[in-house]
Amino acid sequence: MSAPPSGGGGALINEVLTDDELRAVLTRLGPESERDAFGLVCRRWLRIQSSERRRLRARAGPDMLRRLAARFPGVLELDLSQNPSRSFYPGVIDDDLDVIAGSFRNLRVLALQNCKGISDVGVAKLGDGLPSLQSLDVSRCIKLSDKGLKAVALGCQKLRQLHITGCRLITDNLLIALSKSCLQLEDLGAAGCNSITDAGISSLADGCHHIKLLDISKCNKVGDPGVCKIAEVSSSNLLSIKLLDCSKVGDKSIYSLARCCHNLETLVIGGCRNITDASIQALALACSSSLRSLRMDWCLKITDMSLRSLLSSCKLLVAIDVGCCDQITDVAFQDGEGNGFQSELRVLKISSCVRLTVAGVSSVIKSFKALEYLDVRSCPQVSRDSCEQAGVQFPSACKVNFYGSLLESDPSAERFF
Repeated sequence: MSAPPSGGGGALINEVLTDDELRAVLTRLGPESERDAFGLVCRRWLRIQSSERRRLRARAGPDMLRRLAARFPGVLELDLSQNPSRSFYPGVIDDDLDVIAGSFRNLRVLALQNCKGISDVGVAKLGDGLPSLQSLDVSRCIKLSDKGLKAVALGCQKLRQLHITGCRLITDNLLIALSKSCLQLEDLGAAGCNSITDAGISSLADGCHHIKLLDISKCNKVGDPGVCKIAEVSSSNLLSIKLLDCSKVGDKSIYSLARCCHNLETLVIGGCRNITDASIQALALACSSSLRSLRMDWCLKITDMSLRSLLSSCKLLVAIDVGCCDQITDVAFQDGEGNGFQSELRVLKISSCVRLTVAGVSSVIKSFKALEYLDVRSCPQVSRDSCEQAGVQFPSACKVNFYGSLLESDPSAERFF
């Protein structure tokens, strides 16, 4: 085998490849670690790698943010969110937002979850400086009120996604501002903003006709009028609506969703105790080709009729939670094979269904071969021992939760809701 040529006989790669050709090489690299290694070759490759970075996650003050903006001029997505269990004080502050507004002018996505040090003053600067912003997440930024976010609505009229979960100072005034300025809004996460009312939701619907995802869980001043208006306006656009613990929501809302929203995939109505079988049966028929996950724990008027209707009609249904619905019995699951249950359930939560027995659990296992998670906590007639004694054979791929507090959630199941 001959030795490689020595001296000046071979061309250097940096002399042969142009910047555009090196960028083409970079785009073919998969994992982030490979792209980072590309930048370690030499300064030129580092410059190219930096210019092509589109996403950045950091924890930095104003000076470092300016350096990052200079090094990564092509960044479109910036994540400065803080971990609530490991937050550092003061963390991100208004001065940081001032730098972001002035230095990341092309930003499309900004995440600031749990940044408790920011206020309306800083957020208003984002409205002035980021006209291309499409997604903003300020969940649990507890100092924020309508004032700062109204400035964002006015200045960021391309906004499609806004998450303000846990911002309890927010009122209907913000929703009115969104309806006037952010006409392309598709995703609003406002869980726990409990000053929002039906009037605000109706105003939102007046201007924002393309809502796909709406989470107003624990907004206990919202009831049927607001939900019906959203359903009528968003119509087939609406894919997911979450109304956890919205105690004023009743059958009128469900009938409206059934009548207008035939592409609905996810519905959360846990704790809406006035909902009855009649509206759920209507929903099962209307959304039989779209509904994928339904959470209706603590809907105390729900019986076997609702569950059988859903399982028989909704062929795409993969996850359902009827925990604490104490009228659910074994009948809901009996003869599933004979009656042709359509659903390929992967997650079933029936915790605290006190009338359920081992016979019902056995019917579940026979009817739903794809089941991955079964929650039977606090079912007094169902235990690991009683299931073993009855010869119930759980699939090896199915995790069965017999014990533990109902306050504890399992990530493998919660991701469906």
